[in-house]
Amino acid sequence: MSKNNIEVHKRNGSKINVRLILLELFVVILGLVFIYPVFIMVINSFKPFREVVINVIALPSKLEFANYSYVINRINILNLLKNNVIVTVTGLFGIILFSSMAAYLISRRSTKITRLCYMICIIPMLVPFQTIMITLLKVAKSMNLSDSLLGLGVQYWGFGIPMAVFIYSGFIRTVPREIDESAMIDGASTIRTFFQIIFPLLKTVTATIVVLDVMWIWNDFLLPLLMVNSSANTKTLTLAAYSFVGQYNTQWQYAMTAMVLTVTPSILFFIVMQKNIVKGVVAGAVKG
Repeated sequence: MSKNNIEVHKRNGSKINVRLILLELFVVILGLVFIYPVFIMVINSFKPFREVVINVIALPSKLEFANYSYVINRINILNLLKNNVIVTVTGLFGIILFSSMAAYLISRRSTKITRLCYMICIIPMLVPFQTIMITLLKVAKSMNLSDSLLGLGVQYWGFGIPMAVFIYSGFIRTVPREIDESAMIDGASTIRTFFQIIFPLLKTVTATIVVLDVMWIWNDFLLPLLMVNSSANTKTLTLAAYSFVGQYNTQWQYAMTAMVLTVTPSILFFIVMQKNIVKGVVAGAVKG
């Protein structure tokens, strides 16, 4: 290799290194911007009310662990955790089951009807929740889905299935059709083919959908506020945190503490499962 080529490679390599450094610096700054509100929430959860009001960004002069014991006893956190688990599991069950089945049929049968069904399934992603929430509340009351944890979980099916169908259908198109044909030659029905052969192949994308929906359902505030806020027995963790916010007086130290207790389980779940997000999204986007 000539000296000129070596110099060109060195220049290109130095340019790439500078770009990577700038990109990494941008990512770090962006990460700090997103982490900063969480940091403020955590440090204020260890302050007395006076320090929160005086300087919200300062570190606490003394760690007030009493905030956590007070909030845990006040909101009955074990009951709230149970409520959140019921709503989240119910929502996830319907989203995973119905979206995967719908995506399988849509991906395997390329007809005008299935294409129309696909559009009908994914169009709700474009509709803002605020435009339908009053109508939804009235419909939920008429169907006895309000003031019920199971009813709240069922309602998440309608909001979570469109995105799940979109992700599942893109992934299923990458699965060879020969697998289905071999199963049917062996006498397997469509339902059996899906549950015993196709669905096990969807582990990666299913894990992605589970992580995204757990983060969403567990920390959701507006839909539980509309549907299950009338009774203390059906409240979720986010609603309990909001109970410290009053019209004339807000106990900020307890509100921040309650929010830390609320988001901690979902953050831990995300940390454990985060590697599955990139795998599933990339896999579902190959032919999506």
